[in-house]
Parts: sequence; structure tokens; C-alpha cells
Amino acid sequence: QVQLVESGGGLVQPGGSLRLSCAASGLTLASYDIGWFRQAPGKEREGVSFSRRRDTNAYYADSVKGRFTISKDNAKNTVYLQMNSLKPEDTAVYYCATAPAWSVPASSWYVGALYNYWGQGTQVTVSS
Repeated sequence: QVQLVESGGGLVQPGGSLRLSCAASGLTLASYDIGWFRQAPGKEREGVSFSRRRDTNAYYADSVKGRFTISKDNAKNTVYLQMNSLKPEDTAVYYCATAPAWSVPASSWYVGALYNYWGQGTQVTVSS
């Protein structure tokens, strides 16, 4: 049984940092494409970041570029999203998702329907 479990969310002041984790069981993350998504209240889900198997490139939404970084620890079967310089508009539930390796076109990495496994989400609230 595949499980993705996000953690690391919480309440942080504007300008602060958080590191989200996505721990996997039942699959090897190193063999999958991985995306981070978020959904704020009343808004549609949006792609935040994407990492493709054996691809050193990473992809980011324009709204987080330069502030967020996706990384992997294959030994721990975990993917991270380091979030710096957080803004109130980053407030959302954050989800990790996986797709079979190289099944997600780089031009469409933000399309949630292309991913087949999802975590339950972790809440991030940026507020003073």
C-alpha cells in the first residue's frame, strides 16, 4: 500500500521559513516524478514545485521561484520543500504527489491530474 505523509507545516510569521517533508512508503521516491501542490481556501489547487527522476532540473511556480527549493533524500525515501521568505499568500494546505518516472511532461508539471498518489496534506499558515 502506497502512502505519502506530509509533515512540517505550521504557523510562521511573514519572512520566516519552514521545511515540509513528504515521507513515502510502498514506493521508492527515487523512481518517481514528484510534485508539491498547495490549495488555499476558496482557491484552486496549484502546482508549487516539481522534480523529475534523474533530472537535475527543478521546476517552480513563478510565485515561489527563488524562495522555495525542492530536494530529495533517497536514503530516507523523503522529499522536502524548503520554504523561505514566506508571505501571507503562501498560506495553504500543501500536498506532495507522485507520478511514474518521466510520465509528467515538463510543460505540464503543474497539472494535478497527471499524478496518481497524493498525501493528506499539511497546513501552512503565514501570519503575524
